[in-house]
Amino acid sequence: MKRRKFLQSSLVAAAGAAAIVKPAMATDKSPTQKEVYEWREYEVRFGSDLGQFENYFKTALIPTLNKYGVKKVGVFKEWRQSEPTRIYLLTPYSSLDNYLSVNIKVKADIDYIKNSAAYNSIPADKPVYNRFTSSLMIAFDGFPAMVVPSGASRIFELRTYEGYSEDAVRRKIKMFHDGEFPIFNRAKLNPVFCGEVIAGDKLPRLTYMITCSSMEERDKGWSAFVADPEWKKLVADPQYANTISKISNTFLVPTSYSQV
Repeated sequence: MKRRKFLQSSLVAAAGAAAIVKPAMATDKSPTQKEVYEWREYEVRFGSDLGQFENYFKTALIPTLNKYGVKKVGVFKEWRQSEPTRIYLLTPYSSLDNYLSVNIKVKADIDYIKNSAAYNSIPADKPVYNRFTSSLMIAFDGFPAMVVPSGASRIFELRTYEGYSEDAVRRKIKMFHDGEFPIFNRAKLNPVFCGEVIAGDKLPRLTYMITCSSMEERDKGWSAFVADPEWKKLVADPQYANTISKISNTFLVPTSYSQV
């Protein structure tokens, strides 16, 4: 019990007041709650039983998360498969408290324990994955909740911007709020989520995901984005100079059972 309280206090302290748009004032309405995202990247072991791994997601983890109110869980594979194969898991929570409480409930859930028995019985000499990395993000003020696209066939692009300092990342997030969101919409680069990473590797950084119907539409969209007059004004503004030290992107497609 003491350990759980310590973990909860530590996460809340790390996030500070970032979980809401602004402090509540006497004349304000209730502040907007921002979602929290866990992003996992699994490095699948060569020759492992990937079907058994995915069956764990389909029959154990995702149904139990849904049971406790986490309604849209995304599972993705790479658009062009790499070696080793990677599987990506996106789990949205309504808050940091929700993240903690749901994970406690999932681990104790009787159906989850039963349905994950085969996965947990995989022998040590036949592991499914080598390792997985995890990061925890808090949604941007201007994009507080994930937008789930339609079920039509599509491609996703996950983009990560590393900054040389916390202030550089802060200024880049401000750039989103000061004009980038409308440009994304005009270019038809549809944002799915935008998050400031508060726990994980390669800090400080932010991560966001966009989606398009095809790679051709994605390329067309980025061409329109960089040609947009408002973008040219933003990028020329001195306050946004040197906000990004490294950009990484990954192209993904949803699995057949992904809810995003």
